[in-house]
Amino acid sequence: MRERLFPRAYQTVSTARDFVRETLDAWGLPDRRDDVVLCVSELATNALRYGVPRGRSYRVRLLNFGCCVRVEVHDSGPGRSRMLGRSRMLGRAPGNGLRIVEAVSDLWGVLPRSPGKVVWAEFRSDCA
Repeated sequence: MRERLFPRAYQTVSTARDFVRETLDAWGLPDRRDDVVLCVSELATNALRYGVPRGRSYRVRLLNFGCCVRVEVHDSGPGRSRMLGRSRMLGRAPGNGLRIVEAVSDLWGVLPRSPGKVVWAEFRSDCA
């Protein structure tokens, strides 16, 4: 397991992606690297947009289960992550990030934590 805290700033999303790339490279897991990085980018952005209160941070955690990598993004804000309908906000439909996560991950979900929540996604790979 590897994890890192990131401050509440949109500039940290690229740093979170770098952290994921470095971790997957260190673990020798290139199979689903692009999918995992894309999902971390979406989940971190969602955490910043909806779940991280001012003065707080978010955590990115990666777990290696051999044939499966799990990524988790922890925030301490209220509410829960969900895919929203077709409502528009500032010309952009909210919920696209989680639709991307659903499309490229094998499984994803949301768990409560106190305070906040954990949004996670799992990625299976071929095991030798």
